[in-house]
Amino acid sequence: MTDAPDERRQESLKTLRNLLKSIDGQKVTLIGDTMLDRYHHGFANNLNSTAPVPVLKITRSEESPGASAHIAIGLTSFGMNVLFHTALGGDSEGESIISALKEFSVPTENISIIPNRETLTKIRFFGSSESLLDRGQILLQADRGTNEPIDEEVSSKLASSAISDLKDSCALVISDYDKGVVTAEGSLKLISEANQLGIPVIVDPKLTGLEKSRGASVVIFEKRGMSLLARRIGSEIEDAAQSMLIDYSWDGILVLGGIHGIQLYQRDKDSILIPCMAPAAEQQIGMHDAAATSLAAALGSGLSLYDAALLASAACECVLSASTGKEYIDRDTLGLWLDELSWQMRISDR
Repeated sequence: MTDAPDERRQESLKTLRNLLKSIDGQKVTLIGDTMLDRYHHGFANNLNSTAPVPVLKITRSEESPGASAHIAIGLTSFGMNVLFHTALGGDSEGESIISALKEFSVPTENISIIPNRETLTKIRFFGSSESLLDRGQILLQADRGTNEPIDEEVSSKLASSAISDLKDSCALVISDYDKGVVTAEGSLKLISEANQLGIPVIVDPKLTGLEKSRGASVVIFEKRGMSLLARRIGSEIEDAAQSMLIDYSWDGILVLGGIHGIQLYQRDKDSILIPCMAPAAEQQIGMHDAAATSLAAALGSGLSLYDAALLASAACECVLSASTGKEYIDRDTLGLWLDELSWQMRISDR
């Protein structure tokens, strides 16, 4: 494991800053599961007299599209054109996601609406003490809606429509939460077609669905997920990473470590640690989506995997510093943070 040399990082930051200024108009094909994220915030000052649970006095609520829809909004905020393929239930939650996507100018014509199906909604309750000026902490997460896979006919149709969009795209993103939109057959067909066209493929897979990511350019894991995979293989993380890179024909693995930074593994190379530079870690919701968005933007523009990882690291730092996972990482915010990182490196050299 090595740290990236300062000179290389400084040069990469300049490249990435220029990228954000010139990225307009490129097309990205995106396919994956979508859910609605709903947040309730309030004060939790005491315990219930009949049960040892906090009583949350809700003061505000908010909601936003999550999972692949979060990536779609992020890519659009970068100035890219998203060819978005997903499925939603024919309920008010699905309508809320459609409405939000239109507000952010994300095309919705390739979204399949499934009647009588409930859209998966992740509900998070955040509480803080009213007497303390401090951020709230998550008290409970609840899921509402079905976890049943969608009909194979729908998933097959989505994969076929996504394949037809690849010829006009600079990158393919597959966001798999194992809810049925991404099947093994459909995913492998997409990856094969993208590889034939020379298009980079970014996959955010479930640990139980690695076969769906075979042949991808780069896959995204969390640090604890990577540790679990290494234990399954029965080797140290570095060796496990090299083994999976070969076994699944990946070019790279990006491991998100939150405040511990990002680790990039590439075949037959030392891994690279990109330290976290965020001033504080407020929350982590949305890091996977920010990383996938950044990887697609950088790799789709022909940059190296290291450059893409550095952009993903900066985007994750913006997520860590955000007050809520509802916030989207746009290119203005990310550009300002890249400028801050460049300034910090220049100061440290003096």
